[in-house]
Amino acid sequence: MTMQDHDEAPAIASAFNLTRRRILLGAASATLLATPARRALAQARVTVTEGNFQPIPIAIPNFVPGTQGDGDVGAGISQVITNNLRRSGLFAPIDQAAFIERISNIDVAPQFQNWRSINAQALVTGRATRQGDGRLKAEFRLWDVPQAQQLTGQQYFTAPESWRRIAHIISDQIYERLTGEKGYFDSRVVFVDETGPKERRVKRLAMMDQDGANVRYLTRGADLVLTPRFSPSTQEITYMEFGQGDPRVYLLNVETGQREIVGNFPGMSFSPRFSPDGQRIIMSLQQGGNSNLFVMDLRSKSTTRLTDTPAIDTSPSFSPDGARIVFESDRGGKPQIYVMAATGGGAQRISFGDGSYSTPVWSPRGDYIAFTKQGGGQFSIGIMKPDGSGERILTSGYHNEGPTFAPNGRVVMFFRDLGPGPSLFTVDISGRNEQKVPTPGFASDPAWSPLLS
Repeated sequence: MTMQDHDEAPAIASAFNLTRRRILLGAASATLLATPARRALAQARVTVTEGNFQPIPIAIPNFVPGTQGDGDVGAGISQVITNNLRRSGLFAPIDQAAFIERISNIDVAPQFQNWRSINAQALVTGRATRQGDGRLKAEFRLWDVPQAQQLTGQQYFTAPESWRRIAHIISDQIYERLTGEKGYFDSRVVFVDETGPKERRVKRLAMMDQDGANVRYLTRGADLVLTPRFSPSTQEITYMEFGQGDPRVYLLNVETGQREIVGNFPGMSFSPRFSPDGQRIIMSLQQGGNSNLFVMDLRSKSTTRLTDTPAIDTSPSFSPDGARIVFESDRGGKPQIYVMAATGGGAQRISFGDGSYSTPVWSPRGDYIAFTKQGGGQFSIGIMKPDGSGERILTSGYHNEGPTFAPNGRVVMFFRDLGPGPSLFTVDISGRNEQKVPTPGFASDPAWSPLLS
């Protein structure tokens, strides 16, 4: 099997400045795997929630340099793919020191017996070439080693400085082809970066790739910032800022740096989140001793009240179809999780375990709601189905809080404060594979972006 003629792929100026769809349209795809090989890798099409799953052994040699001087980029792409797949917990990249064959030409089929002998179930080969016009061309092929067949292959054209993003996109392609699930590597995380002594902590909004690379700061730290949240449909975030006077809710375009005030709100305002279409935000406003939920249309700035109770209703989150809202309320005596129609009205309690429940957030897939649970001196991160069934604790410890889902709904990020300051962690929805996320300093309030577009 061979890839399509490279000349068919249109030029792509920059992976960061063009949409994911256009990048993929710029890829030349190989013939898909035939049915026999599909059966051969049946064990690789995993269900992420299976706790007894054994990671897939996969070999990822350095991408072959297409021209002199491209070796570092090729090695970098390979390393990012390796790290992404390893951190997912579903793959076991094989140490390159064990490789028998040295890949020098990706247009020639590998010697599969060399890869079978080191127990590789899948093999990734690739090439990074600097073009005459300065662009980088990155190509890869994914091979089924037991069946000696190519699964898929694509090529991408981009600006050289965007090589890390191409590595994330290739990681997503491999993940999806071998698991049947969408990947989540070509995404970002916005969070609150915390520096300085605990009693005088400076908090700035920061954004990074999901693996902790490319950190950049979105605010200067002059005012307190809280609860950043990504739009599901645009590269915008909404967040709270406490400066002089009333708290403000802001919208910030992370590409242009432009921001606008959604509104100044008397008293306190918490946890603004976008609707799935990005046209509204929902939040809780404190009025006296209680707080209620309100939704604001971002175009007209009109606000609609959704709850009217003497309780504290807070932390609202839309379902992916926009039809329902999950939120936290102490209307039953202590904080629990409730679900109601997005237009308001009666609410159904869905949490019934011991302890209190808070910070609910709906999965992008719609199948789970993540939450923070407090009880017995422990703070736990868990998930349950939208009807309250199937509650599962993913991790417990001292002061875990603030869950946010990866774009594919299969990984949850949260923050844990162990005393000196908070750090970010991920865990998959089976409770396996807890990982610390690298950040420059202390970090809290993470929010995962959708796949970049």
